[in-house]
Amino acid sequence: MPRRPMTPTLPPAIELLDLLPDAVCVVDADGRFLYVSASFERILGYSREEILGRQTFDLVHPDDRAATRQAAGEVMAGALQRHFRNRYVHRDGHSVDIQWSARWHPGYGVRVAIGREITELRQAERELEHRASHDPLTGLPNRHRLHAELRQAIQRPASDGAGLAVLYVDLDGFKAANDRGGHDVGDRVLVDVAARLLKGVRQHDLVARIGGDEFVVLLRGCRNIHAARTVAEALRARLQPPFQLPDGPITLDASIGIACHPHDGGTAEALLSHADREMFAIKHRRPRDARGAGRASSRAG
Repeated sequence: MPRRPMTPTLPPAIELLDLLPDAVCVVDADGRFLYVSASFERILGYSREEILGRQTFDLVHPDDRAATRQAAGEVMAGALQRHFRNRYVHRDGHSVDIQWSARWHPGYGVRVAIGREITELRQAERELEHRASHDPLTGLPNRHRLHAELRQAIQRPASDGAGLAVLYVDLDGFKAANDRGGHDVGDRVLVDVAARLLKGVRQHDLVARIGGDEFVVLLRGCRNIHAARTVAEALRARLQPPFQLPDGPITLDASIGIACHPHDGGTAEALLSHADREMFAIKHRRPRDARGAGRASSRAG
């Protein structure tokens, strides 16, 4: 008689969970770990003994705890959470990006979550985000990022009478640097200009490159036009020491137009337009030899 095939015996569900590449965890209503899979241990570096009974939020990156608590509350209210991202802190201290799917089981009083490590994906996304919002030559924010930051600054309620000012900076004489040394030399000068401008502003201010030799400085908390002019003159002074070219030094200057919110405009576009007009007026009031041979032809994002 032919032998009857053996009926396979399934391993316990817990053992199956340990075979998954994604992390699986179960937490109670207070957010304490009741179970973690082998991949959870692998991804975060903790043993089960170190994890069970601990608060989940203790392992979440401090900057992501508020959003994680909110997401957990939504899950416990009945929402099926998919594709929620946050950062956990690995046992050795570095952050780990995880994408979670979670569901609350009211009959058992537990929240079950499955997490996939996406650290490399997030690094790639952040790199693309940086490229999209920053000038590739100088590393400064580009025009797109400037507009976003300026709109946000305008929308944020002023505190303690703090104001907002925009400085539109156009280099005078930069074309001569390109003519003497070529675009590679001109690029090195622009990188140096960017560094000098950054050193002349506060940490919470913003310096952006929006054109070939055009920069915009966003002064947050600038009290009035007098304070903005003081900063503008200080930036001009920083740009006036000679820049070193292969065939010798070159001296540049800058025409700087100023716009203050809300006096000179209530929108990002209006402020930039006003500052641009002020810059042109200053540039064309100066003798031609003082302002150089005009603007560079190249543009930046």
